[in-house]
Amino acid sequence: MTDLSDLTHTDLTRTDLTDSDHRTVVAAQLDAMGEDEVRALDRAHVFHSWSAQGLIDPLPIARAQGSYFWDYQDKRYLDFSSQLVNVNIGYNHPKVVAAIQEQAARLATIQPAFANDARSEAARLITEVAPEGLSAVFFTNGGAEANENAIRMARLHTGRHKVLATYRSYHGATAGAITLTGDPRRWPAEPAVAGVVHFWGPYTYRSAFHSESEEQERDRALSHLRDTIMVEGAHTIAAVVLETVVGTNGILVPPDGYLQGVRDLCDEHGIMLIADEVMAGFGRCGEWFAVDHWGVTPDLITFAKGVNSGYVPLGGVVISDEIRATFDQRAFPGGLTYSGHPLACASAVASINAFREEGIIDNARMLGTDVIGPRLREIASRHPSVGDVRGLGVFWAVELVRDRDTREPLVPFNAAGEAARPMAAFAAACKERGLWPFTHFNRTHVVPPCTTTPAEVEEGLAILDEALDVADEHTV
Repeated sequence: MTDLSDLTHTDLTRTDLTDSDHRTVVAAQLDAMGEDEVRALDRAHVFHSWSAQGLIDPLPIARAQGSYFWDYQDKRYLDFSSQLVNVNIGYNHPKVVAAIQEQAARLATIQPAFANDARSEAARLITEVAPEGLSAVFFTNGGAEANENAIRMARLHTGRHKVLATYRSYHGATAGAITLTGDPRRWPAEPAVAGVVHFWGPYTYRSAFHSESEEQERDRALSHLRDTIMVEGAHTIAAVVLETVVGTNGILVPPDGYLQGVRDLCDEHGIMLIADEVMAGFGRCGEWFAVDHWGVTPDLITFAKGVNSGYVPLGGVVISDEIRATFDQRAFPGGLTYSGHPLACASAVASINAFREEGIIDNARMLGTDVIGPRLREIASRHPSVGDVRGLGVFWAVELVRDRDTREPLVPFNAAGEAARPMAAFAAACKERGLWPFTHFNRTHVVPPCTTTPAEVEEGLAILDEALDVADEHTV
């Protein structure tokens, strides 16, 4: 039997080692890496997204399970961010891990032109939980690529070129997706893809339409969209793209009737409605897709993140029968080497089945109605820094302010450096107490995994309650 105890990286070229030996050596080497080595290698060789490289020092993470992860000092963090709001099924779910392992042993990869059982079953399951009339899936590697391809489908289907998207939005960082995006991450990419026009969506707490109620906000936002369509020329518009519930830019739950109003406007003018459910889908809002909350059927749904909780990169577009028919005798001009990767699709199959078998959608809905919503409203009543609380399922925002009366944000829009210090201090207070928050601008988002228990949510909200004392120090 080969003695593997003293093997080094260079020993992996030895011809007497079996495949199992190689795996054992690699695993042992990774396990042997300490925090200092992980951190040093990261700083030496990893180029991080959305960051000034010299100003960051990423925390090395050693392991994770369920709703928690641990650093190399064995400090445990309750994850109220689900990483990037994608670990919907929690960390290391045994059924999903086993599915990846089994698929890797049987068929690790196959290109998209072949049929594959994992890909076929994943597509079937996704269309089964999608609204009726959306019966096909185009797989991608993530949400940005899904939005890119959805736009392409809508343009080719309609023969039009313009796409409308909201200012308070994030749709991805590839060329077309970042153009759709309304938040400041768009600015460095400009000038960008032609044909995208931004408009204001509903946001009652900070209404662009001076509304005083949800009903006014709905009606005035729809009137604004109708006027935008008129002046842009309905005959030039291929699609309206909306995050069903706006994610990073505020967890903005649309007023009842708004999505149906957009659907009606699109139908009136032959415009395709694209629902970006990359963040809001697969249990996050207490439904399979957030559109189910209002009973609205889009022409295209983009997804990623929660479909398999990011265990392997996967995204896609769920396509209506009408748009699918456009490409029956006409080639769709798009594709990716790893579309519908077997490992990713196997993990999606296992995840969707686990969601059903374990009542995870129901759990997410219950957490929102019975635990998160009531507790956040109670917390808000005691903290002058809390201006607004809103959300669905396990998708909530706490908007922090300096002054409740004027609604002045705790930090300015797109704040950085010293101006962002109050939010940084709040986030640090959360982390010090073992809670990992998701913060953006003047908001903290409560977005734990859909599998989180009520007791774990209560644990996190108790920490959040304490940390808000830090935010209160910056109120007037």
